[in-house]
Amino acid sequence: MTARLLIVGPQGSGKGTQGVRVGEALGVPVVSTGDVFRANVSQGTELGLQVKSIIDGGDLVPDELTSAVVRDRLSQADAAEGFLLDGYPRNLAQVLHLDEFLEGRDEKLDAVIALVVPREESLARLTSRAAEQGRADDTEAAIATRLGIYERETAPILDVYGTRGIVDEIDGVGDLDEITARIFAALEARGLRPAR
Repeated sequence: MTARLLIVGPQGSGKGTQGVRVGEALGVPVVSTGDVFRANVSQGTELGLQVKSIIDGGDLVPDELTSAVVRDRLSQADAAEGFLLDGYPRNLAQVLHLDEFLEGRDEKLDAVIALVVPREESLARLTSRAAEQGRADDTEAAIATRLGIYERETAPILDVYGTRGIVDEIDGVGDLDEITARIFAALEARGLRPAR
C-alpha cells in the first residue's frame, strides 16, 4: 500500500509530533522542511547560513529554494512508495510546484490531515516550547509573525485541496493519543491503514 500524505496546521499545532507517529505507523518517511533546514543550519552548510538569516528574521524560506529541497528529498528511494509532508506546501505557489512534480510521476496526494487548533492554543504551546528548548526562532515577535503568515498564506491551500475532496479536518486539541486516534480514524475511512 502506498500513502502520500500532507499534514497541515499552524505552528504549535503538534503536526511534527503527529506526523512522526503517522509516518512510522504507515511505514513512510516524514519529509519535514523544518528538519531539513535545521539540519543544514546546525551543519553550517551554505544553505544553512542562508536559511539561518531568513529564520532569525522571523521570515520563511523562499518558495523556489524550498521546492527544490523537497523535490530532491521526494526523489530518494525511501519515498518511492509514499511519504508524509510536513511544512510543505505552505502556500498556493508551492501547491502548484508539488502538483507539477507529482503529475510528472503519475502520482497524487491521498489525503491532507488538517490539524485545527485555536490561535491562543498555538501561542501558548509555542511560548512553552521556547522556554523549555531555548529555541532562538521562538521569540514572541517571531511566533506572531509566523502565525500571521500561516493564516494568510498556508490556510488557503486547504481550500484547494478541499475541492479535491482529500482534506480531513482533525481537532488538534487534547491528549496526544486522542489526536492520533482521530487522525487514524480519518485515514482508515480512506482505506489507509497502519501496517500492523
